[in-house]
Amino acid sequence: MTDVDEHRLARVAGWNAAALAGAVTGLAGVADRLTSWRARLDALGRALDGAECWSGPAAREAAAGLLEVSAVAAAVEAGFGRSLEDLRPVVRSAGSAAADARTALALARAAGVPLGGLPDDEAGAAGAAAALAREALDAAAATHRGAAAAGEALLALGVRDGAAPGDFGGLATLVAPVHAAVPSSPGPAEVARWWASLPAGAQHELVERRPATVGGLDGLPAWARDRANRLLLERELADPLLPEEHRAAARAVADVLAAEEAAGRPAQLQLLDLAGKRAAVAFGDLDTADAVALLVPGLGITPDDDLGRLAGDARDLAAAATVAAPGLAVTAVAWIGYRTPHDVGTVATRSAAARGGAVLTAVLDGLGAARAAAGAALPRTTVVAHSYGTVVVDEAADRPGRLAADAVVLLGSPGMEDDAAALEVPEVYDAAPPGDPVAQLGWFGTPTWWPPFGSEGLPADSGTGHSGYYDPDRPTLAAMGEVVAGRS
Repeated sequence: MTDVDEHRLARVAGWNAAALAGAVTGLAGVADRLTSWRARLDALGRALDGAECWSGPAAREAAAGLLEVSAVAAAVEAGFGRSLEDLRPVVRSAGSAAADARTALALARAAGVPLGGLPDDEAGAAGAAAALAREALDAAAATHRGAAAAGEALLALGVRDGAAPGDFGGLATLVAPVHAAVPSSPGPAEVARWWASLPAGAQHELVERRPATVGGLDGLPAWARDRANRLLLERELADPLLPEEHRAAARAVADVLAAEEAAGRPAQLQLLDLAGKRAAVAFGDLDTADAVALLVPGLGITPDDDLGRLAGDARDLAAAATVAAPGLAVTAVAWIGYRTPHDVGTVATRSAAARGGAVLTAVLDGLGAARAAAGAALPRTTVVAHSYGTVVVDEAADRPGRLAADAVVLLGSPGMEDDAAALEVPEVYDAAPPGDPVAQLGWFGTPTWWPPFGSEGLPADSGTGHSGYYDPDRPTLAAMGEVVAGRS
């Protein structure tokens, strides 16, 4: 026999699933706004901590207060997130339950039969009504279970019957301290979500306690990597046992940062790997830039010998982009992010490029993931590669997933495997004047200047050679500035 409680079924039929869906959408909007609000709150706390806008005992007390607010906000954000995960299926099951209940009641009225007490094998309209009634009540039970699970995430925050603690102190007492642990083998997107879930205090603790780890994690915001890598740089320079080769690279990095600070310009140390002959410095603020240019150099480039020159190229390119689009916030990155080849044997193969391509992919993915996790808009991103660096980009594009860039500029390329479309970006440009012997060889594949390759040529005069693309007196730099600014 069919066991259907018609009174309960009538209550389910009266559920306003649309109102529930609207409430969940509203809660999701609050959670989204909380993410960006907390990012701004934490930025203010960092400014106070660094005495950038206020100093003294009052500033320290304010900074401590902001850390506490950040901890509470992080807990509320996490509770909202878990609750939303459980509420979304609740909306679906509530809508299904209400619709089935209304249909079952309508069929029963039309057939003139009660729903309770019908045989399980009843045919016709009565049987259909009974079957729908059972489905409606099963969906209603699933809805109640889901709603209870959604409430569990908010119970930890003191939410009872839709009401939260009425004062900040009451809420703060419910928030347990967060002891952050770095996730094992994460990708940039997972790193970004994990970091964004941490309150500011836990983030600062990790920067201080694990600078080598934090400084190398793709997916973290630029400010965190900068602080961690600067701590690492200080420790390396203070180490009397540091090998002289490493010390020379560390001094070169410190000199570039000191020059920017003396000029009153922001710079962020995004990578410091002295043993691996790698370093990366951003000129500007990667966390807030409207446009980002990542400079990928070619063979024989090391931090100790070449970072200063590459830094000058990055500054000149950012300036050219600002000329093309006044008021645009542009950040250019001098990226010696892979161990560039130095001898004939390694230059003639793609092995260094393959390793560099994997790293470049993670860097680009991490830049976007960090911005998205903080609720910030993504910047326009341009990869500007020179010589063997274009082979690195070629290898990066071969990796799974789309290359996370809006444009690629290929300067003096020794050739690419396929065509411009294979780079997976909307815009591909190249510069390869006849006076550049490397660009004419096609050692690694199709010359970029060959029409079937499919890139858009940038102006380059005959005197550019292989190393003059960033020369302010030649036309290529201004054209690249227009690309970076999105004005080409």
